[in-house]
Amino acid sequence: MSNPLAKNIIGIYQRHAKAFGDQRLTHLFEQPWLDSFLNLLPAGGRILDIGCGNGVPVAEYFIRQGFQVTGVDSSQAMIDACQQRFPRHHWLQADMRALALTEKFDGLIAWDSFFHLTREDQREMFTRFRQHAASKAALMFTSGPGNGEAIGTFEGEALYHASLAAAEYEQLLHEHGFHVVKMVAGLRDFANG
Repeated sequence: MSNPLAKNIIGIYQRHAKAFGDQRLTHLFEQPWLDSFLNLLPAGGRILDIGCGNGVPVAEYFIRQGFQVTGVDSSQAMIDACQQRFPRHHWLQADMRALALTEKFDGLIAWDSFFHLTREDQREMFTRFRQHAASKAALMFTSGPGNGEAIGTFEGEALYHASLAAAEYEQLLHEHGFHVVKMVAGLRDFANG
Protein backbone atom coordinates (compact mmCIF):
# COMPACT_ATOMS: atom_id res chain seq x y z
CA MET A 1 0.00 0.00 0.00
CA SER A 2 1.32 3.46 -0.92
CA ASN A 3 2.24 5.91 1.77
CA PRO A 4 -0.43 8.68 1.80
CA LEU A 5 2.30 11.31 2.28
CA ALA A 6 3.44 10.66 -1.30
CA LYS A 7 0.27 12.35 -2.53
CA ASN A 8 1.31 15.64 -0.90
CA ILE A 9 4.49 16.25 -2.92
CA ILE A 10 2.93 18.24 -5.77
CA GLY A 11 1.05 20.52 -3.38
CA ILE A 12 4.11 21.10 -1.21
CA TYR A 13 6.22 22.32 -4.12
CA GLN A 14 3.38 24.41 -5.49
CA ARG A 15 2.74 26.09 -2.12
CA HIS A 16 6.41 26.59 -1.30
CA ALA A 17 7.96 27.34 -4.71
CA LYS A 18 9.37 30.66 -3.50
CA ALA A 19 10.87 29.09 -0.37
CA PHE A 20 12.39 26.34 -2.52
CA GLY A 21 14.02 28.95 -4.74
CA ASP A 22 15.30 30.87 -1.73
CA GLN A 23 16.75 27.77 -0.04
CA ARG A 24 18.08 25.80 -3.03
CA LEU A 25 21.88 25.77 -3.07
CA THR A 26 23.14 27.33 -6.29
CA HIS A 27 26.89 26.78 -6.01
CA LEU A 28 26.46 23.66 -8.19
CA PHE A 29 27.93 20.95 -6.00
CA GLU A 30 26.37 18.64 -8.62
CA GLN A 31 28.73 19.78 -11.37
CA PRO A 32 30.96 16.65 -11.47
CA TRP A 33 27.85 14.50 -11.93
CA LEU A 34 26.35 16.86 -14.49
CA ASP A 35 29.61 16.96 -16.46
CA SER A 36 29.77 13.15 -16.53
CA PHE A 37 26.20 13.14 -17.84
CA LEU A 38 26.91 15.78 -20.49
CA ASN A 39 29.98 13.86 -21.68
CA LEU A 40 27.60 11.12 -22.86
CA LEU A 41 25.56 13.55 -25.00
CA PRO A 42 26.24 15.00 -28.43
CA ALA A 43 27.28 18.66 -28.42
CA GLY A 44 24.21 20.88 -28.33
CA GLY A 45 21.98 17.86 -27.66
CA ARG A 46 18.47 17.92 -26.27
CA ILE A 47 17.87 17.29 -22.57
CA LEU A 48 14.63 16.39 -20.82
CA ASP A 49 14.79 17.65 -17.23
CA ILE A 50 12.12 15.68 -15.35
CA GLY A 51 11.19 17.49 -12.16
CA CYS A 52 13.13 20.59 -13.17
CA GLY A 53 11.95 22.75 -10.27
CA ASN A 54 12.68 26.41 -10.94
CA GLY A 55 15.53 25.57 -13.33
CA VAL A 56 18.32 26.75 -11.03
CA PRO A 57 21.02 25.56 -10.93
CA VAL A 58 20.77 22.33 -12.97
CA ALA A 59 18.85 23.36 -16.12
CA GLU A 60 20.66 26.68 -16.03
CA TYR A 61 24.00 24.86 -16.17
CA PHE A 62 22.91 22.78 -19.16
CA ILE A 63 21.74 25.90 -20.97
CA ARG A 64 25.05 27.65 -20.33
CA GLN A 65 26.83 24.62 -21.80
CA GLY A 66 24.87 25.04 -25.06
CA PHE A 67 22.22 22.33 -24.63
CA GLN A 68 18.53 22.70 -25.47
CA VAL A 69 16.40 21.97 -22.39
CA THR A 70 12.82 20.85 -22.07
CA GLY A 71 11.82 20.97 -18.43
CA VAL A 72 8.83 19.30 -16.81
CA ASP A 73 7.59 19.91 -13.30
CA SER A 74 4.28 19.27 -11.55
CA SER A 75 4.32 22.73 -9.95
CA GLN A 76 3.02 25.54 -12.17
CA ALA A 77 4.80 28.05 -9.94
CA MET A 78 8.12 26.32 -10.67
CA ILE A 79 7.40 26.24 -14.41
CA ASP A 80 6.47 29.93 -14.37
CA ALA A 81 9.88 30.69 -12.83
CA CYS A 82 11.63 28.66 -15.56
CA GLN A 83 9.71 30.40 -18.33
CA GLN A 84 10.60 33.78 -16.92
CA ARG A 85 14.31 32.95 -16.55
CA PHE A 86 14.84 30.92 -19.72
CA PRO A 87 12.20 31.88 -22.32
CA ARG A 88 14.07 30.27 -25.23
CA HIS A 89 13.66 26.79 -23.79
CA HIS A 90 10.57 24.61 -23.31
CA TRP A 91 8.82 24.33 -19.93
CA LEU A 92 5.79 22.15 -19.28
CA GLN A 93 3.63 21.71 -16.20
CA ALA A 94 2.97 17.97 -15.96
CA ASP A 95 3.12 15.04 -13.58
CA MET A 96 6.13 12.95 -14.60
CA ARG A 97 4.09 9.78 -14.05
CA ALA A 98 1.87 10.75 -16.99
CA LEU A 99 4.60 12.12 -19.25
CA ALA A 100 3.86 11.41 -22.92
CA LEU A 101 5.78 13.79 -25.16
CA THR A 102 6.17 13.12 -28.87
CA GLU A 103 9.87 14.01 -28.79
CA LYS A 104 12.91 11.92 -27.94
CA PHE A 105 15.90 13.32 -26.09
CA ASP A 106 19.66 12.75 -26.00
CA GLY A 107 19.67 13.00 -22.23
CA LEU A 108 17.09 12.54 -19.50
CA ILE A 109 17.67 13.70 -15.95
CA ALA A 110 15.53 13.35 -12.84
CA TRP A 111 17.71 15.13 -10.30
CA ASP A 112 16.26 15.21 -6.79
CA SER A 113 12.75 14.60 -8.16
CA PHE A 114 12.37 10.91 -9.02
CA PHE A 115 12.90 9.90 -5.38
CA HIS A 116 9.67 11.68 -4.38
CA LEU A 117 7.70 8.95 -6.21
CA THR A 118 6.52 5.79 -4.50
CA ARG A 119 8.48 2.67 -5.29
CA GLU A 120 5.59 1.44 -7.45
CA ASP A 121 5.61 4.68 -9.45
CA GLN A 122 9.39 4.58 -9.77
CA ARG A 123 9.19 1.14 -11.36
CA GLU A 124 6.64 2.44 -13.87
CA MET A 125 8.80 5.45 -14.74
CA PHE A 126 11.37 3.30 -16.55
CA THR A 127 8.86 2.79 -19.37
CA ARG A 128 8.45 6.59 -19.55
CA PHE A 129 12.22 7.06 -19.59
CA ARG A 130 12.56 4.62 -22.48
CA GLN A 131 9.71 6.26 -24.44
CA HIS A 132 11.48 9.62 -24.29
CA ALA A 133 15.03 8.40 -24.91
CA ALA A 134 16.71 8.69 -28.29
CA SER A 135 19.15 5.98 -29.34
CA LYS A 136 22.12 5.93 -26.94
CA ALA A 137 20.47 8.51 -24.68
CA ALA A 138 21.92 9.09 -21.23
CA LEU A 139 19.68 8.81 -18.17
CA MET A 140 20.64 10.13 -14.76
CA PHE A 141 18.55 10.13 -11.58
CA THR A 142 18.99 10.40 -7.85
CA SER A 143 17.93 7.65 -5.49
CA GLY A 144 18.19 6.70 -1.85
CA PRO A 145 20.69 4.35 -0.21
CA GLY A 146 18.49 1.24 -0.41
CA ASN A 147 14.99 -0.15 -0.66
CA GLY A 148 12.70 1.87 1.60
CA GLU A 149 10.96 5.11 2.40
CA ALA A 150 12.10 8.20 4.29
CA ILE A 151 10.18 11.23 5.47
CA GLY A 152 11.89 14.59 5.69
CA THR A 153 10.39 18.02 6.18
CA PHE A 154 10.17 21.13 4.05
CA GLU A 155 8.58 24.33 5.31
CA GLY A 156 7.07 22.38 8.21
CA GLU A 157 5.42 19.75 5.99
CA ALA A 158 6.27 16.05 5.78
CA LEU A 159 8.28 15.41 2.61
CA TYR A 160 8.11 11.88 1.19
CA HIS A 161 11.09 10.06 -0.37
CA ALA A 162 11.45 6.47 -1.56
CA SER A 163 14.04 4.27 -3.17
CA LEU A 164 14.43 0.83 -4.63
CA ALA A 165 17.42 -1.39 -3.99
CA ALA A 166 20.40 -0.79 -6.29
CA ALA A 167 20.00 -4.28 -7.79
CA GLU A 168 16.40 -3.55 -8.75
CA TYR A 169 17.39 -0.27 -10.40
CA GLU A 170 20.03 -2.16 -12.38
CA GLN A 171 17.46 -4.76 -13.44
CA LEU A 172 14.94 -2.11 -14.52
CA LEU A 173 17.59 -0.23 -16.48
CA HIS A 174 18.63 -3.43 -18.25
CA GLU A 175 15.01 -4.41 -19.01
CA HIS A 176 14.43 -1.00 -20.62
CA GLY A 177 17.54 -1.01 -22.80
CA PHE A 178 19.91 1.04 -20.65
CA HIS A 179 23.27 -0.08 -19.33
CA VAL A 180 24.79 1.28 -16.15
CA VAL A 181 27.70 3.64 -16.64
CA LYS A 182 28.11 4.51 -12.96
CA MET A 183 26.04 3.85 -9.88
CA VAL A 184 26.66 5.07 -6.37
CA ALA A 185 23.75 3.92 -4.25
CA GLY A 186 22.24 6.74 -2.28
CA LEU A 187 24.04 9.41 -4.26
CA ARG A 188 23.60 9.62 -8.03
CA ASP A 189 22.88 6.97 -10.66
CA PHE A 190 23.19 7.25 -14.39
CA ALA A 191 23.01 5.01 -17.40
CA ASN A 192 22.73 5.17 -21.13
CA GLY A 193 20.87 3.19 -23.73
